[in-house]
Amino acid sequence: MMQWFSFSDYHHIHKMTSRKSTVFMFFGIIIGLCFGILFKNYRALELVKKCSLRPNTGPLEVINLQQSDTVTSSQSNLVFVGVMTAKEFLSDRATAVYDTWGKEVPGRLAFFSSEGSYSERLPVIALKGVDDRYPPQKKSFRMLYFMYEHYIDRFEWFARADDDVYINTEKLEKFLRSIDSTKPQFIGQAGRGNSEEFGLLSLEFDENFCMGGPGVIMSRETLRRVAPHIPTCLKNLYSTHEDVEVGRCVQKFAGIPCTWNYEMQSILRHNSSGANAFTGNLKTKEIHNAITLHPLKRPPLMYRLHSYLQGLRAQQLRQETLSLHRDIAMMKTILLSKSEDNEIDFSMKFEGSDLSIFPSNEPDDVNFLGDHDVLSTKPHLNKAKSSTREELLTWNFIARSLYSAEQTNPKKKLDSSLREGLDDVIVEVMDYINNFSRQRGRVIDFKELLYGYNRLNSLYGQDLVLDLLLIYRKYRGKKMTVPVRRHLYLQRAFTDCFVRELKPDNIFTEQMETTKFGNLTSMLSFKMKNIWQSSVNRISDTIAMSLNNTVQNNQTKTSRRNRIDQIKPTIVFVLPLAGRLQTFQRFLRNYDRVCLQHPDTQTELLVVLFNEMHSDVRPFYDEIDQLKTKYTTSVINHVTIKGNFSRGIALNRAIHSEHIHSNDIIFFIDVDITFKRMSIERIRLNTKLNKQVYMPIVFSEYNPSVWSDANYDSSSEFEENESLNLNDNRGYFREFGYGICAIFKADILHPDINGFNDDITGWGLEDVKFLEKLVKLQPAPITSFLNGPNSNSSIVPLSLSIFRSPDPTLVHIYHDIYCDKALSESQYTMCLGTKANTLGSFKHIESIFMNNKSIIDFMRSSTTS
Repeated sequence: MMQWFSFSDYHHIHKMTSRKSTVFMFFGIIIGLCFGILFKNYRALELVKKCSLRPNTGPLEVINLQQSDTVTSSQSNLVFVGVMTAKEFLSDRATAVYDTWGKEVPGRLAFFSSEGSYSERLPVIALKGVDDRYPPQKKSFRMLYFMYEHYIDRFEWFARADDDVYINTEKLEKFLRSIDSTKPQFIGQAGRGNSEEFGLLSLEFDENFCMGGPGVIMSRETLRRVAPHIPTCLKNLYSTHEDVEVGRCVQKFAGIPCTWNYEMQSILRHNSSGANAFTGNLKTKEIHNAITLHPLKRPPLMYRLHSYLQGLRAQQLRQETLSLHRDIAMMKTILLSKSEDNEIDFSMKFEGSDLSIFPSNEPDDVNFLGDHDVLSTKPHLNKAKSSTREELLTWNFIARSLYSAEQTNPKKKLDSSLREGLDDVIVEVMDYINNFSRQRGRVIDFKELLYGYNRLNSLYGQDLVLDLLLIYRKYRGKKMTVPVRRHLYLQRAFTDCFVRELKPDNIFTEQMETTKFGNLTSMLSFKMKNIWQSSVNRISDTIAMSLNNTVQNNQTKTSRRNRIDQIKPTIVFVLPLAGRLQTFQRFLRNYDRVCLQHPDTQTELLVVLFNEMHSDVRPFYDEIDQLKTKYTTSVINHVTIKGNFSRGIALNRAIHSEHIHSNDIIFFIDVDITFKRMSIERIRLNTKLNKQVYMPIVFSEYNPSVWSDANYDSSSEFEENESLNLNDNRGYFREFGYGICAIFKADILHPDINGFNDDITGWGLEDVKFLEKLVKLQPAPITSFLNGPNSNSSIVPLSLSIFRSPDPTLVHIYHDIYCDKALSESQYTMCLGTKANTLGSFKHIESIFMNNKSIIDFMRSSTTS
């Protein structure tokens, strides 16, 4: 039977079919998009799961983790630190991290790098499909997902760090153990971008991010919430900043922002000095208080900082050792006072164990805990008991300079060791004072050291009394900021020296066990040896041919150079003189014995004689003529100047004299100085053309009536003996005198020096002005050496180093000093200072003072009145 449809029925059926097709197509598109998203996310997660590790190692083996190690089963699995690095930095930055703080992490550490990265020594995880391009957004997110996939149930905390950050692992452990890791935590230094990025990071008004440089720490719960959504976060990036995107992802899926606590700026510290960060002084509050320090771009800075912090840790352990010894001694005293028989054996073993308080009394034993009798002594400034006046410990006064009775020069600059020690003390004391300051709502800052006293004794340590200017800041309740002064009484005790001796075999064994790549080292050594031998065999013939071609020319040049080196430069003694005939005769006898009787010394003498008013210079000429007649081949010259004595004018006349050649060494000497043959050798050895000036530190005698008989003549002893018995009672090395000097004539006539100042009359000061000229000399620019003698500049800048050393063969014989009041104020002060220094040693003057009853009585009467 056939059925007929009208046109209207056909149109109705066609319309229904079109609607069904549209619905099916719509649902098909939706289902296709869902499958596409799922497939894409699946591919992203699979890439993370298939990260390349070491050959034949898994995620647990690469960080040396056992299957049984979990959060609940191990106390050492506190934190997992993922260090983001690059392939090019594995051998320097990453290695520096692993060698320093990386081995002390209270958990595990791994380095996450690009695909294809590998290290035999470091725990490196190479992320497939990831390169080392900046910014490392992909690397950071996939590192977090790798932590989630393989370590989420094995650590309480997860940290993201760069390879240029230093982590104080001891502080990190203490910090993390004080926080609940079961709650979502996102810890770091909060940021919202700089002024140029404001409004461009797509952050809401209440959103922030943890800055990646100083490090970011997540609790296990935070990572558990965020990691499954990492593919979504990777697909929705609004900026090029990796730390911003991680913060946005945590905010969205974990529901927490980065910690807003202002204290995080000092805990997770970022130094904005760039390349100069942590290159200067390390004794700062920033370094002592921080958990992380960023950035350290150069590996040597990482090792330097680690060494410094390890030193602080060693100091802390030694202090704890001292405290324990003192506690034991105190408890012993308390127990003895309560004991009836006052006999308690402190070396007895504890009940039920083989452990005793002091298991060994032998210093060589590994169980030796130090000398308890020494270490248990309480610090006290009066514990050094002296039975005689000689045993008294003298105090040094500290201000802007150091004033010490133990030094020849009573006033001197603070040396680096003392300044560094004071810095250590102040930093340590301020840390102790501010230990609980935050709970009390105040802080005390160090402002300035006003003055102080210190003394040092090898038995008791260093004693310090310091007057400190502090700033008291109260920020809770009634706020105030006021300066306060406090006296600090401190004793730094010495602890025992800890020495560990390793035999060479043990050293090699320990190094091989520590590095864990002994086989690789030996293999590389063997290969390098073969390469070296083959290379030598290949180039030996070429070198031999080259040597044969040049050996004859070199022999000719070498022989000529040796002849030149054998010619010693002449030393010209320049002696300025005015009067003092007997002293001049003594000087000539010394010069005759040392130089003229030994022509091989190759010396000359130039006397610059002042013909002052009412003075007769004829006897001086006679002495010079007699010496010239006796030694006809020796060079002895003199120059006469009319007028009052001026050492600067005399020396300038000498250096411009024709009696001295440009390649001669000029040795400026005083008539009171005696010398030996060894002095000649030292002058020639320590004076170098265009390089070095020699300023020996001479030994200056005290008044012989102080250390010997009143009629004793020390000059005769010097003439008879080749060496003198020099000691502190007889004299001192005049380290603040610069008049005795050796320099080449070509150097002193250089335009940068141009001799001495000739506007100084009378005693002294010309040597100080000359020293200032030498100190101001700047090193010659490199271009002057590169251009060579044909450069456009006709004068090359001069750069001379100053060499100073005590010379016991140069002795200044004592003579009375007259200080003319007509001298300038600075000259007169210097003259009086030199005169006072020649009176005698500090100990001798002290004994005269203390043994004079009338002086003591006068002091007592003046203090009581």
